Order: sequence, then C-alpha cells, then structure tokens
Amino acid sequence: MHSYLFRSLLLLVLLGCSTAALAQQLDMALFGNMKPRNIGPAATSGRVTAIDALHANPDIIYVGTASGGLWKSEGGGVGWVPLFDEQKSLSIGAIAINQANPDVIWVGTGEGNPRNSQNNGNGVYRSLDGGKSWQHLGLEKTSNIHRIIIHKNNPEVVYVSALGTAWGDTKDRGVYRTKDGGKSWEQILFVNNRTGASDLIVDPANPNKMLVAMWEYRRWPWFFTSGGPGSGLYVTQDGGNTWTRRTDKDGLPEGELGKIGLALAPGNPKIVYALVEAKKNALYRSEDGGLKWNKVNDKDIGDRPFYYADLAVDPTNENRLYNVFSNVTVSEDGGKTFYHPAGLGPGAWRPSLLVDPPPEPQPHL
Repeated sequence: MHSYLFRSLLLLVLLGCSTAALAQQLDMALFGNMKPRNIGPAATSGRVTAIDALHANPDIIYVGTASGGLWKSEGGGVGWVPLFDEQKSLSIGAIAINQANPDVIWVGTGEGNPRNSQNNGNGVYRSLDGGKSWQHLGLEKTSNIHRIIIHKNNPEVVYVSALGTAWGDTKDRGVYRTKDGGKSWEQILFVNNRTGASDLIVDPANPNKMLVAMWEYRRWPWFFTSGGPGSGLYVTQDGGNTWTRRTDKDGLPEGELGKIGLALAPGNPKIVYALVEAKKNALYRSEDGGLKWNKVNDKDIGDRPFYYADLAVDPTNENRLYNVFSNVTVSEDGGKTFYHPAGLGPGAWRPSLLVDPPPEPQPHL
C-alpha cells in the first residue's frame, strides 16, 4: 500500500515538472493573431414552440423555440438559419406568415406552454422583409403569446391570444386586436386577472368568425393550479366585437374547466375539435362550427393536459386528426380511436404541430 502511494505521488510530481517545462518552451507570440471569442454561457434553442410554413411553398418553414429565437428553413427542414438573435427576447410563442405577402411575418414572444421552466417575452414583432429585420409593435406586458391570426382580407387587422404571465395576477392577458398594423391595440376579450387565451382559431371561409379558449391558471415555485371559473370556450361572429360563451348546455363538460386545445378542419370549417381538461378529460367534436358539441373520446387522448393541448386536422380529410402530447397519435375516424404512427414514439416535449396544405399535407413536429 505504501509502495503504491509513493509511485503515485512520484508520477504526479514528474507530470507537474513536464507541464511546467512545456509551458516555459511555448512562445506566446504564436497566439498574437488569435482573437478571443465568447463560448458561453449561451441560450439553447430548447423545445420548438411554434411552427408556420408558406402555403405556396411548404419547404419554407419558420419555427420558434422556447429560448433560442426564430429559425428559418428553405429546404423543408434540412438546414436552418437564425433570424431573431438580436432581439430582446429569444422566447417565441407564436408565428404567423402573411400568406398573401410572405415577406410579412408576425411573431409573438414568450413561450405559450406555461411549465415551470417557461420563458417570458416582451410582446409582438413584425418583419417586412422575410425576417431580415424586425420592428417591435407593443404588448410588452402580455408576457406570453400563444397564437397570432392575420385577417385574410385585411392584413392590417391582426389578432393576438395572450396567456399573460403564469406567476402573478394581471390584466394584461386575453385577446387583443389591431386595425392599423400594430400601431395600436385594443383588448377585445378579458375574463379576469388569472385567465388568459390559450388557443385561438379562425374560420378560413369567414375571417370574422373565431373561437378562443380561455384558461384560468396560476403558478408558484412549489405548486400550480389549472382551471377555474374563468376557463371556457368563446365564439365571435363579428371579428371580436362581441363574444358568446359555450357551456355544458351546448355539450361541453359540466363544472370548472382547465386548458382547451382547438383545431378546425380547413376543408370543412364546420368541423371543430376541442381537447378539454375537465373533471374527466375528453375530446369533443362540433359539426356546426363550434356552437354545439359532442364528446367523442375520453380514453388515450393524452397526458399532462395543462401542458399538451395541440391538435391539427388534415386539410384534405376532416376525420384525420393529429394529437400531440408525450406521444403523437393519429385518428382516422374523427377522434373515436387513435393509433401511434410508425417512427413517432414517446418524446420528452412535442408542444407544436403543423400540417402542410394540399396537395400533399405532411405533419411537422
């Protein structure tokens, strides 16, 4: 034992001497032309929180990340370039491309998935040159934005669904509208200081008809609550001037609700799906554009409903429904049953999904 310790100490001494001798032989002039660079700490992109693609060319894709900004691919996801590194917030919650003028891109900052590691933002940005430069257009206090909708017939009209901060009660949440391209904003739906807008969808045939999911929630470092009297589903037929709340009398669950995820069938806007967190979580389907509802499934529809509530409908098949949670499942029968597609097994986070438009609809996760 003593012999082993002696040999080990001797080896350490010899190594130390060799290192010191090597250092003395180095000529520091060799490093004269080397410039220092920052190698960290730095933000990682993290989970993808928002996706949008150009309808005319679905190979052009924009993705927003939880803490790494906005990225663009022009090769269908093969190769990406960052577009948002110089902005004050690198947390992205929503992306909307003006499909009639794809150089115009709207971005909402602040991750829209309020987990304990959620990143906050500082409002809304717009680019007029395909992401090369950005203009900050307000709503700084909304903290977390989950959806942006551009009016199909008037791109100066834009709607924003704001969750608001998860860590306190504030009036800066709900649905906002601008009629002048972001110069000014009005809050057109507000419920209470703890209820934000968790999802917002628009009828592609009628841009003045929208459905919004309002969600009452609150986080503390040691606990969170999901659901309350403020949660609910609202419909507007006049571009947000007035809203009607749908209730259990319309087929939705009785009692207090939690988070609701919405998806509309682009090929048949009368078909709408809602994944509802309630006493018994379930998937609901409407066949009249969101006015009346029927429960279609309350088994194997997902886990962690306060976090996963992202649905998408195939644009060419109103009965093909994609459900994203820690797994990805697909229904071919309007949500009655689901299966696990090959190659899409369990994953840590999959909070965002986009399905390309016809003629070849493909899902992007």
